[in-house]
Parts: sequence; C-alpha cells; structure tokens
Amino acid sequence: MFEHCLYFNTTALARLLEREWAEAFKPFDLTPPQAFLLRVVLEEPGLLQREIADRMTISRPTATRAIDGLQAKGLVERRASARDGREWEIHPKPKAVALKAAINEASGAVTARLKKVLGAGEFSDTVARVRHVRSALR
Repeated sequence: MFEHCLYFNTTALARLLEREWAEAFKPFDLTPPQAFLLRVVLEEPGLLQREIADRMTISRPTATRAIDGLQAKGLVERRASARDGREWEIHPKPKAVALKAAINEASGAVTARLKKVLGAGEFSDTVARVRHVRSALR
C-alpha cells in the first residue's frame, strides 16, 4: 500500500532508528535529540542557539527545549553572547566533556551495528541519498 510513499517509509525508518539510538543513549539519561545536540555543543562550544538549530535542521523552539533539558542535567550552560546580545552561547560543562568519548562511542556502536546489518556500502549510499533528498527539499 505504501511501497512508494516517501513519508511513510522515512517516518517508519525514523521510528526504528529512534529506538536504536534511545537504547544507546539510555545509560547517559539522554534522549537521542539531547545526545546529538550535546555532541554538536561538544564539537563547537559557544554556538548560538540558532546556530545549533540550523546545524541540526530543527526549529529554534525544539533546540531550546533540548538545551533546557541538558542544562537541567548540568551538562551545558548558557552564556551571554558578545556577538549577538539577543542570543545565548551554549557551552558544555565539565560533566559533559567527561561524557564526550563515551557518547561518541555509543553512537559509533549503533552505526557499526547498522553497517553490519546493511553492509557498509549500502549504509553509506543510503545516508548519502537521504542527505541529498533532505537538502533538495529544504
């Protein structure tokens, strides 16, 4: 029935992948959106909230909610921005820096498992095609 439906197939895939990454990030008490946002902050400390939203292709309110959750867990802090007085820079706290390697390793383990199931070439091709479609529709 939905063999040719991009929406149905991508959302079904998204739900399956959400479960994979939820399990991977469970030991850190992080949801997948929180963990991926934290990975962005750890890689580029001091980004403005809107820059984080842009990098993750999410809305500003969605980014704000994820940042609020990370701040409540003591993983990030907001600092006034000298670049734009209307926005906050997001910086990782030492607790987050201490988790960086383990979070990246957990995410890498999921990727490795998916590559094993799909084959490395199919995995890479699928990611590239999905990124292409995402970019074209943006």
